[in-house]
Parts: sequence; C-alpha cells; structure tokens
Amino acid sequence: MKKPTIKDIATNAGVSPACVSMILSGKNLQRFSEQTIQNVYQATRELGYLPKKQRGKSAKDIILIVCPSLMNPYYTTLIQSMEQEARVRGYLTLIFTTYWNKNAEREILELAARPMIVGVIFAMIPQQPHLAEEISKLVPMVTVGDKTYNINIDTVDVNNYSAGRMVAAHLIELGHRHIAFVSTTLNSEHSSRVNRCNGLKDEVADSCPDGSVTVYSQDVSPHRELYVISVEQEVGYLLTQKCLKEHPEITAIVAINDMVAYGVRKAILEAGKRIPEDISLCGFDNIYPSRFEGINLTTIEHSIVGRGRSSVRLLADKLQAQEDETQGKAITRMEYQSDLMIGGSTGPAAVPVEAT
Repeated sequence: MKKPTIKDIATNAGVSPACVSMILSGKNLQRFSEQTIQNVYQATRELGYLPKKQRGKSAKDIILIVCPSLMNPYYTTLIQSMEQEARVRGYLTLIFTTYWNKNAEREILELAARPMIVGVIFAMIPQQPHLAEEISKLVPMVTVGDKTYNINIDTVDVNNYSAGRMVAAHLIELGHRHIAFVSTTLNSEHSSRVNRCNGLKDEVADSCPDGSVTVYSQDVSPHRELYVISVEQEVGYLLTQKCLKEHPEITAIVAINDMVAYGVRKAILEAGKRIPEDISLCGFDNIYPSRFEGINLTTIEHSIVGRGRSSVRLLADKLQAQEDETQGKAITRMEYQSDLMIGGSTGPAAVPVEAT
C-alpha cells in the first residue's frame, strides 16, 4: 500500500502542500485558523501519515501527562485532546493521576526526570511548584493553569478571576443581590478556585454594594478523591442543602465547576424549588453534559480542547528548541479568553414574598 504524502494530506484537507508542511512542522501557526489546523491534523490521522522527522521515533519518546483525576469530564476532555495532538506529532503518552496527593505528585515528578521521558504536561498547576520548576530544568514542561498564578514554567491558561467577575456581572444584571458560592477544597493549592471566588466577590462589591456573597466550601481528602467517584456532586448537594436552610434570601448559586453544579441542582430541586424561577445556577468549564437537555447549565466556556492541544504544541516547540542551540530560553504564557455560555439555569431574580 502506497504511503500517504504531503500532497495527499493537502488534497484531503483542502489546502496547499505548503500549508500542510508549515502546520505539521509547527511553524507560523498564527497564520492559520484553528479550523484549518484541525483539518490538516484530521487528514493526517485518517491517512496514517507520519512526518519525516517523527519516523523511526523510539518508544522512549514519551510525554508524561499529569492530572488530578479522570472522574471529571473536564479532565477527560483535556487529556484526550492532548493525546490526539501528541499522536499526530509522533509521541507516545503516559497518564498519571495524583488525586491531589502531594506524595503522588512528587513520585511522578521524580519519574519525569528519567531519560525515557522527553516532556511533561501538567493538566493543572502543580501543588509543589518549586519542585516542578526544578524538574523543568531537566525536562521540558508545560502546565495548563491559571493566569494569575506565577510559576516559571510555560503555561497555557485562562483568567479565572475575570471568569468569576463575568458570572457575577451576569447575575447582577438579572437582579440578583444575594449569591452563594459552593466549592470543593478552597485554598492556595487550588488557585483557579480561589480566583473564581475572588472575582465573583469583587464584582459584587464593586457593582452591587448592597449585595452579598456567601461562601460554602468543603475539603476533599486525596483518599476520598480516589475512592468516591461522585465526590464533586456530593459536595455540591450537601453544601447546597445547608445553604438553603441558613440563607433563604439567596436567589443564585455559583458552583466552582459544572460537576459540583449538578449536585447543587439536585439539592435545589429536592427542596421543591425551581431553576431558574426560584434560584439561578451557574457553573464553570462548560463540560459536555452541561449542554444536555434538561440541564442546559449557564457556565463559563474555557476552551478545554483548544488548551489541551496548545499545551502539546507548546511542548513540541520546546523540544524542537532543545535541538536548536541558537534559540534562547524563555517562559511562554498563552492565554485563552473565557466566554459566558448562557443556558436555561439562570433568569431574573425572584421577587421576595411580602410578609402578611
């Protein structure tokens, strides 16, 4: 069977051979739309084409992907996009989960320093950034994280603080004044969560001084993260039950992510309240179940697939730079813009019932 060529890829993708060459070599990608790049990659996968510089690669050319858990569709979508991009570029991948356990993260970072690993991608900000920075001096490393977190590693990020403000502005515009924020473990090791919460609170303070944000959080241990598949939904459910009893004035609840929001949703409906007529609900990440009929969650789009693929491209560029001693060393930060996806879970604030 004839091996596919650049011309075959070009014909399949509807572009010129020159475009295919530049895209597959990772050069001048800013000249092409994301759709064009994906069309070329798709054609490459379908035809089984492998770029010349990747042919004959040994099984030692492995990219190590580190993530906290695969229970949340956010991470499964992110990891899948990384694997797809790595495969196109001729790399194998190994996936390790930490379940937010620092000892597990340390063991993985020690493995990353071995010669068999050519690069590392963190699907989150490392819990031990100083250790990660030390390992990054030995092996190219990229993190998918948060813009406001200062780490000396190449990063593909979003601005979670701005995303928090975006959600608050939407709810304030709908007339909501008293909002609850529901989250799993909320501390400095989870910067994206803290930044979402701070953005929400600051927007309410600036735009609605008479409003309030009540924060409910529950710590989740690595053991529970590992063995309780529905841990995020359970946290959302239990904290919302408590919130509804303690703060009847609240008309909107913001969950730290969509998975927690599903638990919040269950508690609201079980309490005999309607969404959004009685209580509005928002999440973050726009994972695919949030678009299901009946859920239709208002959430923040964080370009999960785009960031996953970009993290691999960024790592591939670093690996190429290693071979080219004329290129200087620099920290690259790539930011994706957040978008508010308005679904059926938010609406005008309920009018308080007058006492008789």
